Amino acid sequence: MTVRVRFAPSPTGFVHIGSLRTALYNYLFAKQNNGKYILRIEDTDRTRYVEGAIENMIEALKWAGIEHDEGVVLENGKLVQKGEMGPYVQSERLEIYQKYIQKLLEEGHAYYCFCSKERLERVREEQKNNGETPKYDGHCRNISIEEAKRRIASGEEYVVRLKFPENREIAFSDVIRGNVVVNTNDLDDQVLMKTDGFPTYHFAVVVDDHLMKITHVIRGEEWIISTPKHAYLYEVLGWEAPKFVHLPNILNKDRKKLSKRQGDVAAEDFKRKGYLPQGLVNYLALVGWSPEDNQEIFSMEDLIEKFSLERVSKSGGVFDTDKLNWINAHYMKEASVEEITDLAIPHLVDAGYITKEEAKEKYEWLKDMVQLLQDRLSFAGEIVEKADIFFKTEITPEDEKAEEVLKLEHLPHLLEVFAQKVKEAEIVDESFGKTALKAIQKETGYKGKNLFMPIRVALTGEVHGPDLNLMMKVLGKQNILSRIEYVKTHLL
Repeated sequence: MTVRVRFAPSPTGFVHIGSLRTALYNYLFAKQNNGKYILRIEDTDRTRYVEGAIENMIEALKWAGIEHDEGVVLENGKLVQKGEMGPYVQSERLEIYQKYIQKLLEEGHAYYCFCSKERLERVREEQKNNGETPKYDGHCRNISIEEAKRRIASGEEYVVRLKFPENREIAFSDVIRGNVVVNTNDLDDQVLMKTDGFPTYHFAVVVDDHLMKITHVIRGEEWIISTPKHAYLYEVLGWEAPKFVHLPNILNKDRKKLSKRQGDVAAEDFKRKGYLPQGLVNYLALVGWSPEDNQEIFSMEDLIEKFSLERVSKSGGVFDTDKLNWINAHYMKEASVEEITDLAIPHLVDAGYITKEEAKEKYEWLKDMVQLLQDRLSFAGEIVEKADIFFKTEITPEDEKAEEVLKLEHLPHLLEVFAQKVKEAEIVDESFGKTALKAIQKETGYKGKNLFMPIRVALTGEVHGPDLNLMMKVLGKQNILSRIEYVKTHLL
């Protein structure tokens, strides 16, 4: 058996972090088993369709390194489909669904329903008032096919519903949750075909998964309540059901489902902030899955090798931004300075530190600046708060330790000597720092912390920080002199 899995989102906007993790788990499982990973678009709910959402989704998945073997792809900016089991867009499969809905109707496993929205709302309201679970009351279950067809011919609107047998247990096995059993008396006669001729998710997903030979359905736990309906559809259509895997939700810190109302929830949000895809994917893999050892840093290759559905938790995983930042910081350190510079530039432009034109002209200078800060960044957007030091002349001591350094008795003399070295230099580069500090030590006798730390505090306001020689190069001659003057005038 060839493992075949699918990620089947609706084109309703952004790619939710939970959806990205679902796609990732499908991808990892397929690759681990030399199987196929398919992207199918479930667009039968036309009221929620968002223009451009499919393109955005494919780009987000590609950015994350999750690329499919079959399905809808972007080629030269256009949507095309590749694979032998398409169409991979549900709205293009309406004739296929009609074939199987007719089979269900003819065999008595489905029926036409003519109830108006008003009647359905009234019935549900009465059920609520009586303390009952709101569900369809079976009003049209016994209408004959002949009568139904006469009513349809006369122009009545209708839907097609699944006809559950009464008081029968339906069981299915879930890889994470084990055996699940539900009685049909607790289930609604689910709508399979809507008045607009489009199938509902519950019908289309079963037909599509069967025809596309899906072996494992890996999806969010919100669908587990609907799975008995799907299991019954497989049974009455005479098909073998795939293995079901329902993933736990990703939760906020208050342990409620991750919601846009409480912060970033879209892959695009994290991309825009300057997170690296390797960092986000590495972190997401761990939200709900735990490896056998305590390893926390995983490349995509590592994840393919070590991921297992059996180690996915039943309970929801909390989305911890601090942990994400810690993992992403690892990848920030490993990335090339050019990559981080390119990610940082838009943030510096948006903050007004630099224009797009200046960024092109001063690219090498920006690279030097990013190199100084790279080890201190959790994501590229943080450059805005940390780069402030390079775009100002005012110095503010960051803590009491820095304030104590500014009170050192020899600091005024040290700054005079250092300023003179800067004025005399033709160019301030990395070698300038080494040469100047060595000369100052020889001339004054100041050395070690009494030499380096006061100069660092005078230039940055910080006791510790990036390489001092490169810092001088990035600040430049005039900026160094301006800072020394500011410290002498305002802080001594």
